[in-house]
Amino acid sequence: MNRKGKDLSGLSRLLSPTATEFERLAEASWQALPELFRRSVGRLVIRIEEWPSEDALAELGLTSPYDLLGLFRGVGMAHASVTYPTVEPNMVFLYRRPILDYWAEHEESLGSLITHVLVHEIGHHFGLSDEDMARIEAGG
Repeated sequence: MNRKGKDLSGLSRLLSPTATEFERLAEASWQALPELFRRSVGRLVIRIEEWPSEDALAELGLTSPYDLLGLFRGVGMAHASVTYPTVEPNMVFLYRRPILDYWAEHEESLGSLITHVLVHEIGHHFGLSDEDMARIEAGG
């Protein structure tokens, strides 16, 4: 029991999600997004990496791998054209360890955090406003 009288004994058995469980959460988060949003993104590969690469950190001017939760690689709608063919699918990298660290320090479900990172990584490259992204996260 803690000071507020809540039984916390079950917490000692909780484990951080495995890479496979994290992948399942990411897939469920993606599938839960509005269909119109998913279709407008086109081909998308979601990659789960433990940490961002040194190159990604350097490219963004970051020194700590904990400062990067996700990264979009590809061609956003604002840059796509018939003269710039897209051979590779758009990719979103989700960085498992920084996301888990952020999750541990905030009061947000892991699923909603993953959804937030997915939507924002895609949304910024597709020219969406913060209001648009909030609406998409809410399922609208």
